[in-house]
Amino acid sequence: MAKRIDVSGLTAYYSAHKAIEDISMTVEPRSVTAFIGPSGCGKSTFLRTLNRMHEVTPGGRVEGKVLLDDEDLYANGVDPVNVRRTIGMVFQRPNPFPTMSIFDNVAAGLKLNGQYKKSELNNVVEKSLKGANLWNEVKDRLNKPGSGLSGGQQQRLCIARAIAVEPQVLLMDEPCSALDPISTLAIEDLIGELKERFTIVIVTHNMQQAARVSDRTAFFNLSAVGQPGRLIEIDDTERIFSNPSVQATEDYISGRFG
Repeated sequence: MAKRIDVSGLTAYYSAHKAIEDISMTVEPRSVTAFIGPSGCGKSTFLRTLNRMHEVTPGGRVEGKVLLDDEDLYANGVDPVNVRRTIGMVFQRPNPFPTMSIFDNVAAGLKLNGQYKKSELNNVVEKSLKGANLWNEVKDRLNKPGSGLSGGQQQRLCIARAIAVEPQVLLMDEPCSALDPISTLAIEDLIGELKERFTIVIVTHNMQQAARVSDRTAFFNLSAVGQPGRLIEIDDTERIFSNPSVQATEDYISGRFG
């Protein structure tokens, strides 16, 4: 079952530099939450704290709490590898494993976990590719390299790889920024389908995309250059885009700054 995320008092650092400060929010299960805001305001950094990817960066550390259905993901004894298995991630640029076939790309996480027999792998790979709306396009070339697919197909392959291990949450860091308009719409349609099964959080610079795909939208901003990013406002997407509570949100959405 898709899970709820509760963040409280979260501050993230790169060594001595404070990137984001004192962020608290809730992400509801089986919903899409979009993060918007100007470049450099910490959206992607915050996204990466949700599955402990931030600490992979040299000097990366976090203060505060991230709860996944009441489990503190930063508590002592919690294995970050298990956190990343439960909270999957799709990156800005498609990153299929270049030397692997389409089949092996999807099966990579399953094989790493050692949780499936070969006969079961076939079923899970097919299910995952269908879940990513890619099966019909690749079913006759599963042994061909994943790197031979188009950009949009590669991104859907990466989504298939992420959902194959059955995460509870799916994080997407500007998943369409490197794609053409047709591929972008395909990914947006897919996000709408995936939220029936997963909790989804997406970072996007595209206002229209946030309005189209998300149920809730969070606006991040900087008080000044060099200052940490902060969460300015989070609300239902329709309200954020039609009647935000904070003037800075309205200024950003209307194009007055950013």
